[in-house]
Amino acid sequence: MTDARNDILARLRSSPTATLSLPDIPVRRFDWDAAQRLQHFQQRMQASHTEVYQVDNNWPGKLAELLRDRGMTNLRYGAQGPLARELTGGWPTWGARLIADQAPIEQQRDALFGATDAGFTSCRAGIAETGSLVLWPTPAEPRLLSLVPPVHCVLLEAGQIVSTLHELMHLEHWHAGMPTNALLISGPSKSADIEQTLAYGVHGPAQLLVLIRTPGSAGNA
Repeated sequence: MTDARNDILARLRSSPTATLSLPDIPVRRFDWDAAQRLQHFQQRMQASHTEVYQVDNNWPGKLAELLRDRGMTNLRYGAQGPLARELTGGWPTWGARLIADQAPIEQQRDALFGATDAGFTSCRAGIAETGSLVLWPTPAEPRLLSLVPPVHCVLLEAGQIVSTLHELMHLEHWHAGMPTNALLISGPSKSADIEQTLAYGVHGPAQLLVLIRTPGSAGNA
């Protein structure tokens, strides 16, 4: 068996390598300026029952206000996430309790599933054409933060909004490397599986709050 295996591997190694020629496909994009991309993105997200707010650098205060208005008592975030320091540094004293997510899921399963009001994540990009968020979960900011809590909160930079997914894939050279789990989120979790009645929060967060940081914004919805 070993000799046969070695013989097969030897033949494979000696075979000429085929060269695959990929077609030169033009990047699909829209000729929208930054203001138009923001407008399209916001309109499409709101059409999917997402709450969108334009914010400035005081976005932690705005997020705390939104959670307070909804009676949320805590917010779980990635302790090593890219926005962790900014979130905690700008969080008001009257805001909901911040929970640093940094333990393995086995050690915090009950707290995550039974005692977390809202989860916070950063965002890699926004797609204006479809009104979609693009998330790349990491160990520092795990997928469960956007999946388990009933409210998912996201901060998106206005400059990260592109017109199409194809444009983003081209700009970031996705062909050279992708994560094991890329997420596209276009609104709160919803399903019509039960008696064809649309319900929110069946398989994930019932509310999606998107903060778009735009320089000069006064925090309007």
